[in-house]
Amino acid sequence: MTDTLNATAETAKTFAQDAQARATQFFNDVNARSKAAVERSQKLAEGLADFNKGNLEALVESGRVAAKAAETIGQQAAETARKNFETTTAALKSFASAKTPTEFFQLQSDYARSAFDSIIAETSKNSETFLKLAGEVFQPISNRFAVAAEKIKTAA
Repeated sequence: MTDTLNATAETAKTFAQDAQARATQFFNDVNARSKAAVERSQKLAEGLADFNKGNLEALVESGRVAAKAAETIGQQAAETARKNFETTTAALKSFASAKTPTEFFQLQSDYARSAFDSIIAETSKNSETFLKLAGEVFQPISNRFAVAAEKIKTAA
């Protein structure tokens, strides 16, 4: 009977040691997986911070380009207004120098034609300028979209 009790005690002891070893292994595995998950989360957070920093830099660059574009457009508008004032002043002087109504109407017709042509040319020039500047303003943002698409592509 003593042998049976010793054998049972030995079996219980072996079972307890085995259970303890398995529990230790289980908790070591959980600990290792938790550490790996934390490291992945940290890397993801760092990557997200870098990505957001790039987005902010793109917005700042876009704003800088937009400010420069507004300055350029303002300068063009001022130059156009100056030219139009000079042209109109010259036309009014020529109207005053007309000697006959026919000559007056001819000068007025010539001025109207040149003013219309000038408006068409300026509108075309402004359209080209706006399209070019819009492309330049949105280029940094477009580049960030490309980076985001690449990140999504590699993550998938």
